[in-house]
Amino acid sequence: MLDIKITRTETPKAKPAAGQKLGFGKIFTDHMFVMNYTEGQGWHDARVEPFHNISLSPAAMVYHYGQEMFEGLKAYKGADGEVYLFRPDMNAKRTNASNERLVIPELPEEDFVQAVKAVVDVDRDWIPTEPGTSLYIRPFIIATDEFLGVAPSKTYLFMIILAPSGAYYESGLAPVGIWIEDEFVRAVRGGIGFAKTGGNYAASLIAQQKAHDAGYSQVLWLDGVERKYIEEVGAMNIFFKIAGKVVTPGLNGSILPGITRNSTIALCKQWGYEVEERKISAEELIEAQKNGTLEECFGTGTAAVISPVGKLRYVDEVMTINGGSIGPLSQKLYDTITGIQTGRLPDEMGWRVNVSK
Repeated sequence: MLDIKITRTETPKAKPAAGQKLGFGKIFTDHMFVMNYTEGQGWHDARVEPFHNISLSPAAMVYHYGQEMFEGLKAYKGADGEVYLFRPDMNAKRTNASNERLVIPELPEEDFVQAVKAVVDVDRDWIPTEPGTSLYIRPFIIATDEFLGVAPSKTYLFMIILAPSGAYYESGLAPVGIWIEDEFVRAVRGGIGFAKTGGNYAASLIAQQKAHDAGYSQVLWLDGVERKYIEEVGAMNIFFKIAGKVVTPGLNGSILPGITRNSTIALCKQWGYEVEERKISAEELIEAQKNGTLEECFGTGTAAVISPVGKLRYVDEVMTINGGSIGPLSQKLYDTITGIQTGRLPDEMGWRVNVSK
């Protein structure tokens, strides 16, 4: 168990006003969590301190070789006044999966969860309560050695910052348009596609710009080898409802193992849906849309929770799904997951974690 030193700010910032448009990840709270790692000493000096800029040498390895990882989760204030997290143990496990691939030291799962709870508890008054809002939590680890050689760092910083946020997409729960990318690729098996690290997201920006220029909200990536099988959206995993079955690409080493993805699969199975985790090609989607069996499409992720997709573009084909409206399964999943997260619904799965306990 960490011995976390807490230093509270003497100059608190003004909190967002009730009803203020928050955006996503643009406003930051008063405090942050920081912990150091030194080879031979391990993780040490855990602390919550006032939010501030950090000073690193221009030679810090994170700037040159990208040895870093990050996570994303949310805190919610329930109607009972308690503060809840959603499956933080899964974020802790995924942190270490990323760490192992990037040769970053393991972070004990219980320490990860304790650190998140500590900083969220200090800034609990920053948690917005209006529908669709939450406190976004961004844990991350960066390599800090001053060295221009290619090797794992011997020192690291683990930090957690917090951002009161609204919907990830400005459109909220309105269906979005998705561009299936047929030129660039994001990741291949054996690479780092399953890890939550900045390089994966930097590699997606060029296609994201293409999609935005064409009027689409996000990019849906194809596999990097055969260039025909659906993988994931830039900020979400992807699901389809085809002829009554729920279909999502199987985890193959190049797809992020999303926590909301895992939760969605569990709920769909509980509700009696047949769920298939398998390869699905863009051509199969086109055929399903033409024969009327492509009933719904939606993305899943921490930021958006459930994001219905109303339109898919692939080369010269534009597929409108469910008349461009949100489907009943997408709506049910959104209502159920957010209901569990905020305490409006009973937590039969044991996913909700009280920050104070």
